[in-house]
Amino acid sequence: MIDNIYNKDVIRLAANISGLEQIDNACSRISLRSPLCGSSIEVAIVVKDTIITGYSQKITACALGQASASIMANAVKGKSRNNIITVRDQVKVMLNSGVINFEPDWIQLACLLPAREAKARHGAILLPFDAVLKAFGECENN
Repeated sequence: MIDNIYNKDVIRLAANISGLEQIDNACSRISLRSPLCGSSIEVAIVVKDTIITGYSQKITACALGQASASIMANAVKGKSRNNIITVRDQVKVMLNSGVINFEPDWIQLACLLPAREAKARHGAILLPFDAVLKAFGECENN
């Protein structure tokens, strides 16, 4: 089972995380931690006209959380809060029922399907989405 969870796509994504460059003009910088597994992420975003135009992150997580963060960094620019909510909900459906229904920008998330059985890792996978949504909330309040 562990070999399937940490498959070559997950390892490749985890090894090639982008979005690590600090951004200076962020409207929000937040940190979140998954209480179950201890994974943590720091996210900074720039939002213009309800769309993410800048993104940076610092992640401390297992390869699953790192892969999810890698996919987030590659796809998040140009997305709205509702886009992120939709994708987060699709990830939850995938992890709970095995149904994959992602737009092309997010299709790499399908490599996380084998983690469906590793419920303790679901928080790490969802952490980048939760962090971006929390950051969006702070940007809207500023």
